[in-house]
Amino acid sequence: MKYVIYAIMDYEDIQPLVNTFHRKLAATDLRFKRYLYDCVNWNVRLIGIKGARGVGKTTLLLQHIKETFTRLENVLYVSLDNMWFNNHSLEELVEFLYTHGVVNVYFDEVHKYKNWTQLLKNFYDSYPDLNIVYTGSAMLAIDNSKTDLSRRQSLYTLNGLSFREYLEYEEVATIPAITLEKLLDVHTGYAMEVASKIKVLKYFDEYLSKGYYPYYKEAGDDYLMRVAEVTQLVIDSDIPAVEDITYTTIQKIKKLLMVIAENVPLEPNINKLSAELESTRDQTLKMLYLLDRAALLYLLTDKAKDYKHLTGPKKVYLNNANLMHALSGRTSEGTLRETFFANQMGAGSTLTMPRQGDFMADGKYLFEVGGSRKTFNQIANLPNSYLALDDIETGSGNRIPLWTFGCLY
Repeated sequence: MKYVIYAIMDYEDIQPLVNTFHRKLAATDLRFKRYLYDCVNWNVRLIGIKGARGVGKTTLLLQHIKETFTRLENVLYVSLDNMWFNNHSLEELVEFLYTHGVVNVYFDEVHKYKNWTQLLKNFYDSYPDLNIVYTGSAMLAIDNSKTDLSRRQSLYTLNGLSFREYLEYEEVATIPAITLEKLLDVHTGYAMEVASKIKVLKYFDEYLSKGYYPYYKEAGDDYLMRVAEVTQLVIDSDIPAVEDITYTTIQKIKKLLMVIAENVPLEPNINKLSAELESTRDQTLKMLYLLDRAALLYLLTDKAKDYKHLTGPKKVYLNNANLMHALSGRTSEGTLRETFFANQMGAGSTLTMPRQGDFMADGKYLFEVGGSRKTFNQIANLPNSYLALDDIETGSGNRIPLWTFGCLY
């Protein structure tokens, strides 16, 4: 039998972590909460929240702690990229906390800690009443975990701000989210209700350039520069934390992203891309799907994406409109519209590339995206076909305002 011997710790050892936790908690604002806050079953013993860098996962954890615990000695939040772990282990921290009555722990940036999946499994199995909530900034880190946590955890995804959330965050309007099926049925009345209160198209244009990542408020005029910096951090830090890749491959991933940014929407020729990157076809596909899972690209395929069997995408977009403004020298209206639609609809629906039209949602709803003068010519007489139109406040029949698709969460 193998015994684990823990170093003797006392409260002085963890005080730096406690101090950081308390400072972050004191600065946490409760006035605006993301859509996911009320969707999480906080009673589950092991909860994972995944999502791109900068979408608000840390704030979500701290808000829950602030609203839930009156006695802070019963809980600890810690980011696993903290330098404290250079000479302490997560195992000894959990052992110390548990033996001193702390049974609620919140781990941020789990993908930065080696063997984190195995450790979470061990904590869950070894401490019967320990409650763990964790986040990972790189979506691919959690999905690629080698240890099966599915039977033990509830896993959620936090997307960037929807247009609806942006309006609430800006304190412009508070409107209810709407399901896709209901939107298709009652979009005229829904849009009229919103448009009667605010100049919705004005705020929609603002959202496309600055509204997806919540840190736009603190970044101010430097926001797009921050978006570009965070993008580089994902490639330089997050992807290598979970994938065994070389420096040369990292540089190729950066080049691939910029090639796409300058040519969106790209209908890729994988062989030509591979030659330009001096890479193999399989390596190029892997890089594309890594960028997709890291929420930097959106790959549109003719069938539902399968990350175990990589096929060439039919069209490639940047993940969201803000990324377009930050990385691309070309921000055409048409591409911005399609990027917005793919980003917001893709959060809750499976999008594929149809033979006619721009997007097929969940295998049954066909959409063509365009400006106010767009017609049904390209999708005429096809069942369940709709136009998602920019530059209109309200629509009628199967002509639906594009902005309303930003109200699905």
